[in-house]
Amino acid sequence: MILEALKAFVVGVVQGITEWLPVSSTGHMILVDEFVKLQVSTEFLELFLVIIQLGSILAVIILYFHKLNPFSPQKAAASKKRTWKLWGMVVVGCIPAAIVGLALDDWAHDNFYGAVTVSIALIVYGIAFIVIELRHKEKHGTATVEEAPSRGRHARLDSSITAGTMAGKPRALPGYRVETVDEIDMKTALVIGAFQTLAIIPGTSRSGSTIIGGLLAGCSRVAAAEFSFFLAVPVMFGWGLLKTVKYLISTGLSISSTEVAVLAVGVVTAFLLSVASIKFLIGFVQKHSFIPFGIYRIAVGIVVLAYFALT
Repeated sequence: MILEALKAFVVGVVQGITEWLPVSSTGHMILVDEFVKLQVSTEFLELFLVIIQLGSILAVIILYFHKLNPFSPQKAAASKKRTWKLWGMVVVGCIPAAIVGLALDDWAHDNFYGAVTVSIALIVYGIAFIVIELRHKEKHGTATVEEAPSRGRHARLDSSITAGTMAGKPRALPGYRVETVDEIDMKTALVIGAFQTLAIIPGTSRSGSTIIGGLLAGCSRVAAAEFSFFLAVPVMFGWGLLKTVKYLISTGLSISSTEVAVLAVGVVTAFLLSVASIKFLIGFVQKHSFIPFGIYRIAVGIVVLAYFALT
């Protein structure tokens, strides 16, 4: 049991870090699975890889609880209205993924899950991040968050970990149509939601797809990243619930003590690393572009492709 728990810890670390960074958790999981093989049934392993994502979701809920809570007594009426609007945009953004995911997820997994597809997706999306950021740099220069002009009291955000958390601080680079997540409208939410459907192809990365969609739709880096986090809450929770129900229907309520330990360790680890990962990403993109993530994706894609070609 102890050995399997240690393996679950490693998987949880990888899941927690890569779920929110736009680097493809699937690509990393494929490599991890080559070296860290859990001694559990295939059915339970599939369930485990979904359930540990709930730990990642919990990290978003806790970090952004005030931001996402429309009933907070600390919020004025206008702030509560913005929160309800944000939830509405999240629902709109989830519609494309709900339709495509329910219809094609199993088919995509059966036909595209593999080292070659994942490697290609990693490399293509890595190039996309670099191209998008270079185009923005050409159009708007290289100003940082600190250099962006202040917008006074309207620059304040409800979240405690987003850009410009202190009252009056600027919170986005110049040149973005949507500077904060509160400014996302229905059209932008649908565009980002449509890009989220691309995550059905293994290796694209759900966060990578939605962030690219957000950038192309005119969102700032912070707004694109945060909306990606919020979209994940209903999508990943719903998918986890569906997978759990399917597992219970096929296997009943039978689960061993080792499997319970594996689930517990994996979920807790994914939660803790997700908290760190989210804070890191938001802090990073306040001052830097996504180009380093693009380069990293290309490197991982090459490593995955080379490893499986050689073995």
